[in-house]
Amino acid sequence: MVRRSGRRPGNQDTRQSILESARTVFAERGFDKASIRAIAAGAEVDPALVHHYFGTKEKLFLACMNMPLNPGELVPKALAGPREEAGERLVRTVLTVWDSPAGATAVALMRSAMSNEWTARLMREFVVTQILRRAVAQLGIDEKEAATRSALVATQIAGLAVVRHVIKVEPVASAPVEQLVAAVGPNVQRYLTGDLPGVF
Repeated sequence: MVRRSGRRPGNQDTRQSILESARTVFAERGFDKASIRAIAAGAEVDPALVHHYFGTKEKLFLACMNMPLNPGELVPKALAGPREEAGERLVRTVLTVWDSPAGATAVALMRSAMSNEWTARLMREFVVTQILRRAVAQLGIDEKEAATRSALVATQIAGLAVVRHVIKVEPVASAPVEQLVAAVGPNVQRYLTGDLPGVF
């Protein structure tokens, strides 16, 4: 029997091959510059198979990150309401997710990102493109300030996540969510919409 050459047909290994290729492409090129065509080429499949298994590039990226929750749904809900309370709502949402069983994946990724540059790139792309970019757009933040404000928000959110769930420093590790919302929320709000003397 003559073996066919060319692209791999769909089989049970195809999905995993696509995910492995996608992780590499996303880590090397970033979310915006990654293409379905490049991911398909890396997996040696037709681009149509990538769409068949995952739908959109965004859904494929979420699958790569093994995220149980979709930021496209979560962020708009978190930021719906008065603009001056967005920081508290964002902190509350993040803590609620991280404290839930679904947060175990995020904790594992955070630990890995702290020691592995490849995972750190994926995590960075996820935070910037799937969370912070959505928050900036929804709050109507000036484009000239968006990158800096987003990065400052990330210092608070990532720092809180690491202290509470990775290195587990008390009393933050076991503090009630609302206590942390009251303490950290105003800082996040200032970074999102407040005056930042010496920065802007």
